[in-house]
Amino acid sequence: MKTDTKIVRAGRKAEFTQGVVNPSVTRASTVVFNTVAEMNHALKNSHNNTMLYGRRGTTTSFAFQDAMVTLEGGAGCALYPSGTAAITNAIISFVETGDHILVVDSVYEPTRDYCDKILAKIGVETTYYDPLIGAAIEALIKPNTKIVFLESPGSITMEIQDVPAIAEIAHQHNCIVMLDNTWGAGINFQPFDYGVDISVQAATKYIVGHSDVMLGTATAVEKYWPQLRDNSYLMGQCTSPDDLYLALRGIRTIGVRLRQHQQSALKIAQWLSERPEVETVLHPAFASNAGHEFFQRDFTGSNGLFSFVLNRGNQQAVTALLDGMEHFKMGYSWGGFESLILATHNVQKLRTVTKWPYQHALIRLHIGLEDVDDLIEDLEQGFARLNQEC
Repeated sequence: MKTDTKIVRAGRKAEFTQGVVNPSVTRASTVVFNTVAEMNHALKNSHNNTMLYGRRGTTTSFAFQDAMVTLEGGAGCALYPSGTAAITNAIISFVETGDHILVVDSVYEPTRDYCDKILAKIGVETTYYDPLIGAAIEALIKPNTKIVFLESPGSITMEIQDVPAIAEIAHQHNCIVMLDNTWGAGINFQPFDYGVDISVQAATKYIVGHSDVMLGTATAVEKYWPQLRDNSYLMGQCTSPDDLYLALRGIRTIGVRLRQHQQSALKIAQWLSERPEVETVLHPAFASNAGHEFFQRDFTGSNGLFSFVLNRGNQQAVTALLDGMEHFKMGYSWGGFESLILATHNVQKLRTVTKWPYQHALIRLHIGLEDVDDLIEDLEQGFARLNQEC
């Protein structure tokens, strides 16, 4: 099946829908049985879409997990109450005291904090690496390296990694390859085609698509699925069936939404590249973007999230730009139907290995589903406020 057909059909097996179009919301804590034989059967088949206890999941959970595997690949999908929970639980499921992991230097800030503040306390060492390192990552692998954690594109700064080159080297040393695939959304990047073992998403973003649910997923290849599944259960991870129903609904429109996000974002990114206030646009589809050749090779499209760097303006001027926005609002997320804007004044503090070459503020945009001309007008007025303060 082609992607758009998968999107419509994913998670809609008869055992989940029972004759209607959408899987129903099944809420449960206790699941009751009439006989010992029934209970033993459920216990034996609890990993095979059989309800045993609410934390194990209900038919709503099973439908969403099936949908994610259909879209992204892998042997199974574990569910978490947020994207950060998916990242942290995926990592901790495979490390112990004395282990070492490699993490890309452009990683999502909470992932770095988890490594530095939590993993370090239990004796797991983290080494950060240049997102453009490629096969040269072999020099950083130690005998006790268990995980190579990638994020492509990089959070905020948008570097695209050579995922298959890194994965090939990692596998030669028996390392698990994990990827934060939230930007690719399981639609524009197919992780298991490029050597990834565990793909993590903040389904809060494009999967849900409406800024009203916190949700995380981790899909794994067959080799690592049982350990990920069992350890996540032991750590008490579970999700609300009501949230999963909304996520299933979000999946049905993700294809058309991503195409519109992409179309509008590319138009705005091109407009920004011609503005006198902009030093550079950080968009994976631009030839100037770090790792663009890997984007062209591995991705089937982009979305609404990208950044640009100003060539002028102190903090007061950037604040003037942000404060008067009509359509762009400030918020710590993205992937919904609304447009968002955030400023980072010191990118270098977010990395420890690579040198950030720009001096002025980085602006991250999420281009929503508003009319693109209205959004451009909003940005144009923002630049006027910026220039008044410069």
